[in-house]
Amino acid sequence: MRKILLLMVGVVLTQTGCNSVYIKPNTLDTNEVVFVDSGGSLMHLGAKEHMEQRGYKLTVGHKRATISTTYITAEGKESKISETSVGKARYIVGISESASKFRPIWCSLNGFWWLNFNLSVVDNVSGQELLHWAGRGCVNSSMRMLDRILDDLEK
Repeated sequence: MRKILLLMVGVVLTQTGCNSVYIKPNTLDTNEVVFVDSGGSLMHLGAKEHMEQRGYKLTVGHKRATISTTYITAEGKESKISETSVGKARYIVGISESASKFRPIWCSLNGFWWLNFNLSVVDNVSGQELLHWAGRGCVNSSMRMLDRILDDLEK
């Protein structure tokens, strides 16, 4: 019986959410416009919804060519890395996530869905990354953590 209990505790500990958060506190101005890609899965939609509820001015769309990031090659020529159209948005929120998994037992009190994602907030003027969050966890607990992170990030 004791071996079974220890095995179950080990399985539970291996399934806990892990998060790595890099943040520059007090750097996000809530009065500025924030660009977020359209579409997305659970984390993408949840982040947009939470930011709108907190009063952020969101502009949603697809990235296109107006801002270009370049580098100088070994031959001394300029080469483009990426191009982005975000209008007049001060901040860019990028979210990538793998397919959500339905976990009715593990996430029963936290939204039933397990997320695995990367979330980044970049200052479009300075080019600095204000937040990088590599995380995984149940949907509701991830949204609560997003609220705590935004509390620290806001001016």
